Amino acid sequence: MFTNLIKHSIRSFKRQRAYIVINILGLSIGIACSLLIALFILNELSYDKFNTKKDNIYRMVLNGKIGGQELTVAYSAAVIGPTMVKEVPEVQDFLRMNGVGPTTIEYNKQTFTEDNIVEADSSFFNFFSIPVIKGDRDNLLNAPRKAVLSETIAKKIFGKENPIDKTIKIGSDTALYTISGVMGDVPENSHFAAAVITSFMTNPGSKNPTWLSNSFSTYLMLKPNTSYKTVDAKLPEMIVKYVGPELQKYMGVSITDFAAKGNKYRFYLQNLKEVHLDPSIQQQFKPAIDPKYLKIFGSIAILIILIAAINFMNLATAQASRRAKEVGIKKIGGSSRGALITQFLSESFILSFVALIIALIFIRLSLPYFNNLLGSHLVLNLFIAWYAVPVLILFSLLVGLLAGSYPAFYLSSFNPYEVLKGSVKNSMKNGWLRRVLVVFQFTISILLIIGTLVMYRQIKYMLNKDVGFNKEQLLVINRADALGARVESFKDAVRGVPGVVNIASSTAVPARNNNDNGYSMEGRKDENFLMQTNWVDYDYLETYGMKIVAGRSFNKSYTTDNAACILNESAIKNFSITDFSKTRFMVPGDSGKIEYVPVIGVVKNFNFESLRNPIQPYILRFKTDHILWGYITVRLSGKNVSSAISGIEAKWKEFIPNSPLQYYFIDADFEHMYVQEKQNAQMAVIFSILAIFIAALGLFGLTSFTVEQRTKEIGVRKAMGSTIAGIYVVISREVIILVSISALFAWPVIYYIATKWLEGFYYRINLEVFSFFAGFTIALGIAVVTISYRIMRAAQVNPAQSLKYE
Repeated sequence: MFTNLIKHSIRSFKRQRAYIVINILGLSIGIACSLLIALFILNELSYDKFNTKKDNIYRMVLNGKIGGQELTVAYSAAVIGPTMVKEVPEVQDFLRMNGVGPTTIEYNKQTFTEDNIVEADSSFFNFFSIPVIKGDRDNLLNAPRKAVLSETIAKKIFGKENPIDKTIKIGSDTALYTISGVMGDVPENSHFAAAVITSFMTNPGSKNPTWLSNSFSTYLMLKPNTSYKTVDAKLPEMIVKYVGPELQKYMGVSITDFAAKGNKYRFYLQNLKEVHLDPSIQQQFKPAIDPKYLKIFGSIAILIILIAAINFMNLATAQASRRAKEVGIKKIGGSSRGALITQFLSESFILSFVALIIALIFIRLSLPYFNNLLGSHLVLNLFIAWYAVPVLILFSLLVGLLAGSYPAFYLSSFNPYEVLKGSVKNSMKNGWLRRVLVVFQFTISILLIIGTLVMYRQIKYMLNKDVGFNKEQLLVINRADALGARVESFKDAVRGVPGVVNIASSTAVPARNNNDNGYSMEGRKDENFLMQTNWVDYDYLETYGMKIVAGRSFNKSYTTDNAACILNESAIKNFSITDFSKTRFMVPGDSGKIEYVPVIGVVKNFNFESLRNPIQPYILRFKTDHILWGYITVRLSGKNVSSAISGIEAKWKEFIPNSPLQYYFIDADFEHMYVQEKQNAQMAVIFSILAIFIAALGLFGLTSFTVEQRTKEIGVRKAMGSTIAGIYVVISREVIILVSISALFAWPVIYYIATKWLEGFYYRINLEVFSFFAGFTIALGIAVVTISYRIMRAAQVNPAQSLKYE
């Protein structure tokens, strides 16, 4: 029976070559797009599932609110992990991690630059299942100045030499680190990247007992069969016990009064597997992905498959009059309806399976480009698990069933008597279902086009918006700490480089903020204020082109400026400061005494973080000589940039001979903040084009069939004097009407979706009528171009030949 089905299917395929090619091509592209999106989604969902053996690992998250300013960050104090293990029985172990940032490694008079150096406790390899290739697993990070290298970095630095017990110099630290082990490379689908791990206890901050000093990431391993809710419930008591006295000491307020004023300070646990899918939490490692994009692209995958399946339905039902005689003869010959349904579904399954094979080839060829676009490492491995191939075959069968079920039941329902009379052929001319399906296809296409246009307009707006300073030609040097106390000397030397306009040092730069600090205000001691803090020198505002709107900037003529500050407009507004010149903030000094920080000026608001967020209160404090860490920013003229950079590098080598200059440009860094949006917009463009192409394929097939059915009508119209243009209008009118109806359905849907998406950006575009009409115009243009060739060709045929057509 199966052999007969195959034979019938092959004979049927030979009679429908053109339509089968269109169907297979449409299904192949649809399946390929869906599988590519599925690979992308599964990769994002698999973060941290392959590099840990346990489900009981949690990250500590701080949620604080001071003076109306709220933040949620994956930072905690160094002391909290050890205290949790000591006082909470449900906690089995702790791990603290800290990203060091771009740093140099020196070995055997060679210098290497490494971006992914992480400090971690000795428990790291108990938390994460990263294999230890060389070294004693239990003693890798159990002492200061120990380092573990990834396999790739070990080969890069040492080649075939055994690195164990060799020493290297990391960054500006004069003391050497001993290589205690070599580990496997950290998987790409991990929320952190680590090529080198050094012992956390090397960091002087590892012994900091202050609970309010939150600078590190802390992870907890709970004991088996322990609910994280049990641990969460004990955290408020610990906050009262340890944070309460510090609030009283540093801010002069009890924790009860602190909370009564609407402030909050709490920790909670987040499962490790949720880390990559929660962008609401600020973190020091890889940025999280917004789950809404996974939903968007998951929906696109389903819609593309539906478009491809609709093509199959449309073309199959459109050819019903062709196959009606075949159905009638088979029924008269004794075939049951069930046998016919089985035959038609078999044809659908075969086409779907062939389309799957072609789709897999397409994915294999396009995956490198897709990975380059996303900056990911997706792999098509059909043998990664025993169920991979069966799932693909099942997916192919489901697509075949979706595409072929309606045509199978429809074609098998023909009455032999009606077929032989020709009634079926006449009834097929109505084709109301095909019209509905075409409207559905183009509704999806218009949705994707408009959605893509909106995404690109928003990205363009974010990249071009005035951010409150001139971000062009700003070169930022990492690792100012490498210069030590010679920062001012280095600045003086760089000023003499041709092409250098100005130079400044600071502890933070826009897009790379690192300090949220709480302050009290003189005269308002019962209130507390949270601000992003940046310690800057005299040249900072001028270098960045920031504008003082009231008061003045830091000035060497005023010796008291080293204890002063400048606020942004948001701080003045949010804190209801009426006269900034009479405002002084209070902070705890190193000696324990309260220090007063007078406000000397107000800087115009500038975007120091993503345009997704509103501009929060920001304070610029003076960077004294004992603050060595941070960045150096150089303003270039824009002429002979490469020559200027070479000059800066030469000056850097004079100060630090064995360490390469590490730098980046602010405008490129700002653009990188929106890399996720840019990648998603590019993906949307690609899948929109493919979806429209599939819909156009189907429309081309339908138009070919329509022209074929109306050949005699075209001949009669030409014989009666109709022009080619007149015939074109008659045939194309229906398609234009259907695409117009599609736009009416698509517009309200995409308006709702786009509005919801834009709500994720504080600074956003307005939805303009242009985008909606542009989407309709593009779809209509593609539809018209698709059908034009077939209609024009038919309209040019000699009427005498058309009238003879059967």
